[in-house]
Amino acid sequence: MIETRTLSLADIEDLSFAALVAAGTSPENARPLAVATAATEADGVASHGLAYIPIYAEHVLCGKVDGQAVPKLEVPRPGVITVDAATGFAHSAIDTGFEQLIPLARQQGVAALSIHNSYNCGVLGYHTHRLAEAGLVGLGFTNAPASIAPSGGYKPVVGTNPFSIAAPGIDGKPAILIDQSASTIAKSEVMKHAREGKPIPVGWALDGDGNPTTDPNVGLKGSMAPSGGYKGVGVAVLVELMAAALSGATLGINASPFSGTAGGPPKTGQFFLAIDPAATSRDLFAARIAELANSVHEQEGAHLPGDGRSKKRALAQTQGVAVNTATLARIEQLLG
Repeated sequence: MIETRTLSLADIEDLSFAALVAAGTSPENARPLAVATAATEADGVASHGLAYIPIYAEHVLCGKVDGQAVPKLEVPRPGVITVDAATGFAHSAIDTGFEQLIPLARQQGVAALSIHNSYNCGVLGYHTHRLAEAGLVGLGFTNAPASIAPSGGYKPVVGTNPFSIAAPGIDGKPAILIDQSASTIAKSEVMKHAREGKPIPVGWALDGDGNPTTDPNVGLKGSMAPSGGYKGVGVAVLVELMAAALSGATLGINASPFSGTAGGPPKTGQFFLAIDPAATSRDLFAARIAELANSVHEQEGAHLPGDGRSKKRALAQTQGVAVNTATLARIEQLLG
């Protein structure tokens, strides 16, 4: 049985911040990542939450990510923002870009943010959710080191490559949040099972010959199973086009792993589109979203993408989050 301890979201943020700074991350870079870690735990996505802090710290210490990096922003065209993450944390680069992306999208109706020389951005939906909170429709793409083989092949060429879209509702709060990877399950979930010595369900990963496996360690050496077969591969290629090719970032086939210390900075990328719905819908967007949401919620047991996270987030704000004590022990080691 896994032992847990309940922490408040403020405690999770403070613990994450302290561990990252202790590993050599600047406060300016540690804070956005600590805030995102607490939000991720609140959403119930533990595989991307505190469990990743020891990995982030390890990567700062070995040089896979520059904890002291200062993102560089440029505006090459009126509706386009680019940020060089300088091999630092993606969260700082995204924050830097969002500071101009949000007002630019409101001004022009639509704006794009391209990020390169970046790193793992955690839960992609956390970032698009922030755009929806600002009243914008947010689309996000991020590529990852290759872990999915092409249809008919066995050697990984694209990553699990998530995409996300978040839409504001009639009350200004995000009404819909789609956040999914191109694989059946996020690779971090397989890594989590490997750490805990637990088998994975059939259909999560494949061995080196392309056969299904329930051994997470075998799956990590093989490839992730694409969601929906060839359709999942198509999604992964789409995200690779948006997050790597369009941003000028490193392709997944050339990116170093997000786990372990080998390979140097991965230099992957992110790409965001922010759209002001008032500019395209003649102010009908909120009503349309409300009608769509109601058509789902009026059905007993039915839910929209993002409903589960919203409920968990509300509970976490008042009741805290149950955190794996083994994870806490690893973080406490970082703090000495």
